[in-house]
Amino acid sequence: MQSETRARPGTGSAQQREAFYARLEPHSMAPLWTRLKSLIPAAPTPVGVAHHWRYADVRPYVLEAAQHISAEEAERRVLILENPGLRGSSQITNSLYAGLQLIMPGEIAPAHRHTQSALRLIVEGSGAYTAVEGEKTIMQPGDFVITPSWTWHHHGHDASGPMIWLDGLDIPIVALFNSTFRDDHDSATADVTRPTGDALARYGSGLLPVGYTTSTLNSPVFNYPYARTREALHALTHGGDPDAHHGHLMRYVNPVDGGWAMPTMATMVRLLPKGLATRAYRSSDSAVFLVLEGRGRAEVAGQMFDLAPHDVVVVPGWMAYSLRANEDLVLFSYSDRVAQEKLGFFREQRF
Repeated sequence: MQSETRARPGTGSAQQREAFYARLEPHSMAPLWTRLKSLIPAAPTPVGVAHHWRYADVRPYVLEAAQHISAEEAERRVLILENPGLRGSSQITNSLYAGLQLIMPGEIAPAHRHTQSALRLIVEGSGAYTAVEGEKTIMQPGDFVITPSWTWHHHGHDASGPMIWLDGLDIPIVALFNSTFRDDHDSATADVTRPTGDALARYGSGLLPVGYTTSTLNSPVFNYPYARTREALHALTHGGDPDAHHGHLMRYVNPVDGGWAMPTMATMVRLLPKGLATRAYRSSDSAVFLVLEGRGRAEVAGQMFDLAPHDVVVVPGWMAYSLRANEDLVLFSYSDRVAQEKLGFFREQRF
């Protein structure tokens, strides 16, 4: 057994110190003091980079995907939006996934379920549907659709023309906890047991069934129609000035408790009236933005991105950004804010 060290603390030479570190390695140990500042820095270092996907540039590739593989064979015919600073990760941020999914008339994306929560923001097309836990909903551009964790779901298209939507999932968050599970249904479609529009009628009209209880953290409403959202946003313009950093910013809520609509991803929508330029802002959550309507500009950490309808922009956490509306500009966004808030991590800074 090695004798106790009797020398005065901190008197060893640099060479002796390095030799000590080398002796630790075979025991799977390391000195914290050589890593402390990188493990717990004074402020977050943004993970990944800010990036802009112009819809006019990526749309042809999304449509071409249908020439190479069917929705059934692919299971989910999606082109991943991968952060250039996170190559090979299939991530748009350190905590989020994003992709553009395509379904063509007559196709079915087969039923499955998984522990990841998913959102769909409908970009283009009309008349396709998603079926979630026994209810089918018809999707229209701008609709925000939720697929809660571990719920059976499939997609289909009985109308005409291509249908494209943005998929957002918390895949990296679930992976962090090593809690990824999935299950494939024994048929292409899961059973539909409730009429279309049932969830919105029951839970999305300022009413709840008497005696209703829930064991899930997700909103029981799983399609938030853009027609309603757009009307609410424009009504705000008559009720006061927009926030200097956010414009008219609203969050999608769970009508049961008024909380976020999803337990791990914070979903929001904002309207910037024509001519509004927001002040710089940053927050600890990483965010993905999709242009629903209008044109404008985003400045992210000194980079300028000209925005057009359906463009996607990613802003890593703690990276300052500002927005300008050349015409009325409507942006959908999702981030990991809700998870950070629940854990007490979330911070923001208004410049």
